[in-house]
Order: sequence, then structure tokens, then C-alpha cells
Amino acid sequence: MTAGPVDTAAGPADAADEAELVAELRDDPARFAAVYDRYFRVIYRYIAGRLGPQHADDLAAETFLVAYAKRDRFDPARGALRPWLFGIATNIVRHHRRVEARRYQALARVPVEVAAEGPEDRAVDIAAAGRLRPRLARALRSLPTRERDVLLLVTLGGLTYDEVGQSLGIPAGTAGSRLSRARAKLRTAFDQETNHG
Repeated sequence: MTAGPVDTAAGPADAADEAELVAELRDDPARFAAVYDRYFRVIYRYIAGRLGPQHADDLAAETFLVAYAKRDRFDPARGALRPWLFGIATNIVRHHRRVEARRYQALARVPVEVAAEGPEDRAVDIAAAGRLRPRLARALRSLPTRERDVLLLVTLGGLTYDEVGQSLGIPAGTAGSRLSRARAKLRTAFDQETNHG
């Protein structure tokens, strides 16, 4: 693997470029370094958003080790590389649910500090985020795993319904339904806390 990957994966890769890369992987496993370079940072950010940065390096690396070991089983007819990698990362996160639960508990307890210097609007935004963060953490922790996975693949990973479906092995419509339910539950949780707080 190469050090210092470039962040070229902010969005889906060019389909022709990716198809060529996938074809080369079968003949030349060394080309997997290009997959790592292209997608490491987005996978890292997704895992860091779920489990924290202290776990993200190791688990993002684990994601690519698993992907490398299973590269012969990747079927481009079932989806693109990016959602496949997010699916592997999500499965790895599932094995660390206790870490994720502890992260949400910690986020619910720790307020965001507002810097004394800087633009006034930024200070207001940070203060507002600090008040919302504990409620969001509690609400996320209360979601069923399947709904939380879809919500976080969309919000942290930037995946579409189709890509979420490819990642989790579910129809895109099911991904949309789970996302809708997750958002509704988050709204309800926020409304209940607002009315009782």
C-alpha cells in the first residue's frame, strides 16, 4: 500500500476509469494500491465519524486488507468499488458496536467549547452544535442498527440510495425506507427532548 493517499474519492469515480481498474485487479493485484489511494480517505472519514479517529486508521486499513483478500469475489455487475468498500467498512464497524455506543455516550456528555476568538457567527454555530450534539448522540444510539447504518452511510459516506443498497446488499428502495424511518425517529427524539427540556 502507498502512503499519503490523495483524496480523489469525494464523489463516485469515473465509470470507465473504475471499470478499467477493476479489470486490471484480476490480472495485476499490485493495482490494488490505486484502489487504496482513491478511497482510503473517504473510508477513514466514515469510520472516524462512527468510532472516532483513534480507531479509524486501524479499521480503515483492515477494510482494505479484507477488500484485497476478497478482490477476486468483487462483481462489478452488482455495484461499484466505492459502495463495496463502504459495505466492508460497515461490517467492520458492526464488530465494534461497543466502541460506537461508548462514543455516542461520551459525545452526549461532553459539551463543545466555544473559542473566545474568531468570527461571531462561528462562535454561535459552535455553541448551537454543542447543545445539539448530546441529543444527536442519544438519538443515534437509540436507532436500530440497520437504520443507523443507512443513515450514516448517507450522511458520513455521502452514498446514494443505490450505493447504500449495494453496500448492504439490500434494494435501493429498502435503503430509502430505512433512511426515512431513521430521520423520522431522529426528529421525534429531538422533538421529545425539546418539549421535555
